[in-house]
Amino acid sequence: MKFGGTSVADLERIRRVARLVNAEREAGHQVAVVVSAMAGKTNELVAWTDGAGPAGQGLASSDSEYDVVVASGEQVTAGLLAMTLRNMGVPARSWMGWQVPLIADDAHGRARIDEIPPEKLAAAMDSGEVAVIAGFQGVTRDGRIATLGRGGSDTSAVAIAAAVGAACDIYTDVDGVYTTDPRIESRARKLAKISYEEMLEMASLGAKVLQTRSVELAMAYHVPVRVLSSFVEPGEAPGQGTIVCDEEEIVEKRIVSGVAYSRDEAKISLFGLPDHPGVSSNIFGALADANVNVDMIVQSHARTADTANMEFTVGKRDAARAVEIVRAAQSSIGFEDVQVNEDVAKVSVIGVGMRSHTGVAKTMFQALADKGVNIQVISTSEIKISVLIDAAYTELAVRALHAAYELEKL
Repeated sequence: MKFGGTSVADLERIRRVARLVNAEREAGHQVAVVVSAMAGKTNELVAWTDGAGPAGQGLASSDSEYDVVVASGEQVTAGLLAMTLRNMGVPARSWMGWQVPLIADDAHGRARIDEIPPEKLAAAMDSGEVAVIAGFQGVTRDGRIATLGRGGSDTSAVAIAAAVGAACDIYTDVDGVYTTDPRIESRARKLAKISYEEMLEMASLGAKVLQTRSVELAMAYHVPVRVLSSFVEPGEAPGQGTIVCDEEEIVEKRIVSGVAYSRDEAKISLFGLPDHPGVSSNIFGALADANVNVDMIVQSHARTADTANMEFTVGKRDAARAVEIVRAAQSSIGFEDVQVNEDVAKVSVIGVGMRSHTGVAKTMFQALADKGVNIQVISTSEIKISVLIDAAYTELAVRALHAAYELEKL
């Protein structure tokens, strides 16, 4: 069972979580619980680290010190939930990432899980004890705390479920996965099932329900995942939520299952690039070496002979660093200019049915054109189409696409 920040935002909500956990235990299940920091706490901790100064000043390992600070939020929640369970007469104890141990690499702030030896946790669960685990955090092989990136508690939960051979219920502030954000489109519908691949695309394209790497892990290790609301009491009907599963378990393949959006985008434009082999490799190699993730890429011929223009997107948090890296390579690559635009958004349609149906792109582009929304960049995969647009048109585009594919009828 995994509970997000809004589910443990205060002591009363932590008590509700404790009642839900105890109900599972009384139903005869062995239970491990992964918790996030209380809502808003991680943002507060990040702000403190920003106030202490940029990484690299004073300490050679300042990124690891960032992890020490921001990982403390989950530690508080784990301790409070374990105390609450004990006060209810439920045997429970808290586990930090290093106690599990959840072994991660040393990419501080965005570490990846290498290994979770299951013996300690399995023994605790076999004895009837509820293991309350601080999410979002692991430990490097040299003993330092390493955090898994924002939303990393989802990844912790799925990884631990895989390690001990359990199913994984993700409790959050919504009662499942919807066709789009219900705050934008009131006619959004909850999906009973969604494939791992669709959920992975939706998570990577802006849907906030599950973190991308958690879905990758679930798909790789075939962990059954269910998204549920935590705002119910034991005995109330929580609904079935949404089950994330293999595509083969979904009988009716929808052409489009959902519309996702992300405002966390920055478009970087390079003008006057030499149009010869090796240029793209130099640019994106330098960005990769700096751990800057690049998403949408488009290249076109410039008016000047033997030159090209290129546009690509990165997360807003990486935009300044990406421009700095590109400018540092300007003299060796020989391009004319670079510009950055953070006033953009990515809107995407996702569905496994795209594999076997034509006309999906036509419907998307026509719907946007009818609303006067200009497309700047397009990228596709087998089961998704993404467009980059002016951020001011995000909500208009989401509603138009939801209607165009008649997702309110699912």
